[in-house]
This record gives sequence, C-alpha cells and structure tokens, in this order.
Amino acid sequence: MAPKELSGAAWVARFPDAGTTSALDDAFRPGCEGFIAAMRAGGASVAISSTRRPQERAYLMHFSWLIHKGAINPQNVPEQAGVAIEWVHRTATGAVDLERSRQAAKDMVLGYGIAFRPALHGLHTLGRAIDMTIAWTGTLVVKNKDQASATIASQPRDGFNLDLRKVGKTYGVIKHPTDPPHWSTTGK
Repeated sequence: MAPKELSGAAWVARFPDAGTTSALDDAFRPGCEGFIAAMRAGGASVAISSTRRPQERAYLMHFSWLIHKGAINPQNVPEQAGVAIEWVHRTATGAVDLERSRQAAKDMVLGYGIAFRPALHGLHTLGRAIDMTIAWTGTLVVKNKDQASATIASQPRDGFNLDLRKVGKTYGVIKHPTDPPHWSTTGK
C-alpha cells in the first residue's frame, strides 16, 4: 500500500478534468458542441472550465468541500481507490489538528475554484455535464437546434439568461438553476 500524502493544494493538479467537449458522453457531446458553436457564431464568448471529471477528482473535490465547511470530520472520510490522501493533519504530539485539516481542505477548495458542493457521483463523472462561462454584449442572435434564429436582447447577458436557457434546451443542454457555470443533460 502506498504511503499517504497529506491533503492540501498540491492535490488540485492531480486527476485533471478533461476540459474539452471531446471527452463528453456521446449522447451529450453533439448537442453541447452545437449549442456552443451557435453561441459563438452569434457573438458570445464561451469559456469551458470543466467537462468529464475522473472519479478520483470528484472524490477530492467532494470531500475537501465537506471538510472545509465542517460537514464531515476528516477522520470519517472514506478511502477512495487510487487516491492515497491523508485528510487528517496532526500536531507534533500526534493529536488531530482539526484547524490545519480544514485549512488544507480549504486550500483545495480554493484551488479547484469550487463555489457549490460538488457531487461525489454526478453528471461530470459520467460526461453528461459541462461548466462554461458565457457572456456577450448587446443583442445575441443564436440559432436553435432546428436552425431557427432566437434574438436575445434580455438580461443578464450570461448563462442565467432565461431566453438563452430555452435555446440550450433545444440542444439537450439544460442550465442548473443556481450554479453559474453548470449545464447538463438534466439541469442538475
């Protein structure tokens, strides 16, 4: 068994997210790529930050969030195959150092850029979700999946725009109601 390494920011670079639409599930990818192409053709900027996430990364993100928020004691985190992480930091005397354990988890949360509680087993690990930041100025003219043009003059000029969400839905790309960059097959 490999020796465990203490939790902390160094873990963020391990088990990287694919970050490209080519890694998405075959049933989700075409609609997602079509929606992104339509937005870009209309003048929107689209920055992809996450697509398919390895289960190991999902584990690290999920439990770093829970430890940081005080929702789980680091001593109670289950092990994950292939991830030799030690969540419990200790004092020089060997006692559990909860403050340092939580700080290391916070460093991971900040490194991952997590804003909402990540799922342990979710649509990102299945390749059925994408995180993307969308923005435009003025009026956006974007084509639905059936190639009908939708003119979007409403605000906000980002992924929370209700008219843009309707367009996304035609491609099978559904916006999460509260997580700013998150779109998926179900909206969850």
